[in-house]
Amino acid sequence: MPPTSNSSSRALNAILPLISSGQPYEAHQKARTFASRYSKSGQYDTAIDVLFQSARELLKAGQQGSGTDLAAFLVDVYESKGQSVDDDSRGRLTQLIALTGSSGTWRKTTIERAIALVRLKWLLVCGRSLDVTSRWSAKHGPCPSGDPDLHHYIGELLFKEGAFDAAESSLLASGKRDSARLLAQMFVEWAGTSASPGNFALRGTLPYLQNGNILAARAFITQFVNKLVSARPSLASSLQSSPIPVDDSSEVAFTSDGTINFCQLAVLTCQRANGEKNKAIRESWVRLCGTYQSRGGILATREVRVALQDIATLYFAIPPPRGQPDNPFGAMLSSMLGGAPAGGPQRPRVLSPGLGRPSTPGLD
Repeated sequence: MPPTSNSSSRALNAILPLISSGQPYEAHQKARTFASRYSKSGQYDTAIDVLFQSARELLKAGQQGSGTDLAAFLVDVYESKGQSVDDDSRGRLTQLIALTGSSGTWRKTTIERAIALVRLKWLLVCGRSLDVTSRWSAKHGPCPSGDPDLHHYIGELLFKEGAFDAAESSLLASGKRDSARLLAQMFVEWAGTSASPGNFALRGTLPYLQNGNILAARAFITQFVNKLVSARPSLASSLQSSPIPVDDSSEVAFTSDGTINFCQLAVLTCQRANGEKNKAIRESWVRLCGTYQSRGGILATREVRVALQDIATLYFAIPPPRGQPDNPFGAMLSSMLGGAPAGGPQRPRVLSPGLGRPSTPGLD
């Protein structure tokens, strides 16, 4: 085992005074030199401490470029060490991300190095793209899409700054119920007085369902409907003003937007799925999709049809129609978020989610 050092004080005593005396370039170079030396000798913890403290002080001094470079170096050392994702390793990164600030591209660089190297663009509802990324936190944490808590922190930070478009992918990738509720709140604000709030309901519901995360899908659509109807009472159905209880823990609050109603019913139906064993629920799914798609609109578009077919196979073991082309975007998304790996023919996944915890590690 290579020798290790229990203290980074020697290096930091040479680096930090340079920052306070207005010599950030010299401090940055010394930090890289010390960290490289420690890392090459296997003293990873010392290198990590030097890089973190140096990056933090540089960022506090307004040196985003130098601070971001050391943050990226920090992630590289995490990789070399095989550092697991825990409160300490995650906490260092969230501190640096917060200190980087929202101006320029420095924060984006730090986030992508922490969560990302591989980028996937998946065609989603309304022709949008969802960036799904994974590197250190995916490789060394329990969740293939990256650490859920780190994704949630980033999504919440971006949401609070009004960067809704950037926050969306992190909140979806997190898969936590708190992230799903926050995504719902953000979508309600984003929708504003839009004539098509159902499009936002789909953007949250379908990705969670496609990843087999029924708890997040349920948390999202419940919060979305509650927040939306509270903000826009006119959307409540005039034919059914009060929610209809389905069981002790579920209800449907019908609205004047058919897409929102479909999302609620889709989640409840998937919740009761049991592959090909429950024929009544399988038939209910087919009737549900057929009824709403026959009305046209976004539910009848090709992108949504493909997503719903994925869900039909996943939850109800309903094979895709013969001759239907593969959905490479959906397959890649599923692989990145914890589904079957890409490459070669794959046996279709079939879930029986019920009300328990999802099968994908790292999701609550």
